Amino acid sequence: MASAIQQFHHFRQLNRQGRLLLANAWDCASARLFAAAGLPAIGTTSGGIAYARGYRDAQHIGREAMLREIAAIAQCVKLPLSADIEAGYGLNPEEVALTVRGALAAGAVGVNLEDNGHGLLTQPLFDIAAQAARLAAARQAADQAGLPLWINARVDTWLLGLGRDEEDRLAQTVARGNAYLAAGADMVFVPGLTDAALAARLAAALSGPLNLMALPGVAGAEAWFAAGASRVSLGVGPMLASMGLVRDMACEAVQGAWPTMATRCYGFAEAEALFAAG
Repeated sequence: MASAIQQFHHFRQLNRQGRLLLANAWDCASARLFAAAGLPAIGTTSGGIAYARGYRDAQHIGREAMLREIAAIAQCVKLPLSADIEAGYGLNPEEVALTVRGALAAGAVGVNLEDNGHGLLTQPLFDIAAQAARLAAARQAADQAGLPLWINARVDTWLLGLGRDEEDRLAQTVARGNAYLAAGADMVFVPGLTDAALAARLAAALSGPLNLMALPGVAGAEAWFAAGASRVSLGVGPMLASMGLVRDMACEAVQGAWPTMATRCYGFAEAEALFAAG
């Protein structure tokens, strides 16, 4: 248990000290590659896991199947692992607590919890009070287990383009983020935001650390760190890039060629060594 507790505290330290680049894995191979590159911690990507197993994103995979994949990734690496548990696989706080207990049992030291209703509500997002109660239930589940889980509260205002304009969206995001921090979250995650000036205003208005996402319209992690983000997540980006690479190889194969496969080959011996290291 001592080493497990150390992983929780190490992950908390990484987030608190800032400038954390978190790569998100969808299977053991991607997790091992991220670890081999020297990254200090790994997250999972719900979208990447879902696509690799034949599902759409947004909770179509279900709680038990997702928890099995999180456990498999946790067993593949010795780094702190943050689990993407989407919207908790249930509407009420008790279901969120059940999912959090499952993530802890799977080996996660952190979780992402979304306020996106994924079509199950009459509005796009849980209202602030409901999501705060869900986050409080997540914190209580971790506290009851005696584990300092790092809870990353995802706010989907930017991802869904909510609000009358960007100023209204910013105000909504700040209100949600601060309410979620007060309810027990440790960090606020705002995917979809691409404007560094707005990111800086958001970071200054929040009462806790900010997590932003790597996106095609953002030059690199330094732009986000300079804007005040403590953590930058790669999210589903690496999985989508991998799909793009496979698509290109498939198109070449139809023509009877494999130049991309030849130039980007990882190497059989390298792959064997990667999995022998576990």
